[in-house]
Amino acid sequence: MRINFRLLITYAALLLIVACTKDDIRETAPVQPPAPAADNDHLLLGNPTDAKSNLIFLENFLMNQTYFVEAYSKNAGIPVWVSWHLQSEDCPGTIDRANDFRPDPSLPQGWYQVNAGSYNGSTTGFDRGHNCPSGDRSAAKEANSATFLMTNMIPQAAALNQVPWANMEDFIRQQVKDDKEAFIVMGTYGKGGRGKGQTAFVESLDNGNITVPGQVWKVAVIIPKGANDLARINANATVIAVDMPNDNDLYTGTGKATAWKNYLCTVETLEAKAKAAGIPLNLFRNVPEGIRAQLKKKQYSL
Repeated sequence: MRINFRLLITYAALLLIVACTKDDIRETAPVQPPAPAADNDHLLLGNPTDAKSNLIFLENFLMNQTYFVEAYSKNAGIPVWVSWHLQSEDCPGTIDRANDFRPDPSLPQGWYQVNAGSYNGSTTGFDRGHNCPSGDRSAAKEANSATFLMTNMIPQAAALNQVPWANMEDFIRQQVKDDKEAFIVMGTYGKGGRGKGQTAFVESLDNGNITVPGQVWKVAVIIPKGANDLARINANATVIAVDMPNDNDLYTGTGKATAWKNYLCTVETLEAKAKAAGIPLNLFRNVPEGIRAQLKKKQYSL
C-alpha cells in the first residue's frame, strides 16, 4: 500500500492546531466586566468623556484625586471636567479654607506644572477658579486642601467666580443639607475669556501654557439621600445645569449675585455646544437610556 506522506503530515498538523486551540480556550480566563461603581462614587453616573489614566490620553487624562475625579488636558493646563459627590457630611463648614494653592505632584513627569503664581485675579483679571469648591470639602483639612491643587483650577473671570458662581455653589450646598445628595460635574469648553479690567478677550496665560476657557459649565443631579443611588435615579431627579460665558463684564451690574439663573440650560443643549467646540461630552452614561434621555431634556426652574 502506498502511503501519501504529504497528506499524513497535513492531517497531523491539523490535529496539532485543534489541540492547541482547545488548550488556549481552556486556559484563558474569561474577561470580567468592570466592577459597578459604589454608592457615592464620584463617577457613579459615568465618565463624561471616557477619560483614561493612560499617557496616550494627553487631552483627556483621568486623575483620581480622592475627594474628586477629573479629566485633565496636558496642552490646555486645565481640567476638561471635574466630578464629585456631595452630601451634607462633606460641607459642614467646620474647616477653614486651606488657601494652599500649589502644583499637583501627581501629574505625569515632564508635564507643565501650573503653580500658584501662574495667574491670579490681581495680575491677570482671572481668578484661580475652583472646579470642586473649597466649600464642598469643609469637613476635613486634607479634603479641603485637595481642592487647592492647581489641577482643580481654571482661569475664571473674577466677577463670575466671586459672585454668581459662588452663589450657585452655595445654592447647591443648601439643597443637599435638606437630606439630599448630589452628583456634580463642572467643566469648560471653547477658548477666550475676558478678565477684570480687560477690554479684549484673552486666549491663554503663562506664556501660552494655560488656556483661558470661553465657557464654564456645571451640572448637578440631586436626589434624596439613600442607598443604591444609581437604581434610585429616575426622571423625577432634580437636574441643575448652567453654561456661563467666561466674561467679567457680564457679571458686574444689578442682580449679579443671581446671574447664574439666567444661564440655566438643558444637558442636551450643553453637550451639543461642547461637542461643537471639540469636547465629546456625554453625561449620565451609566444611567439607563430611557431615564438618561429624559434627564438631559430637563431645565431647572426656580
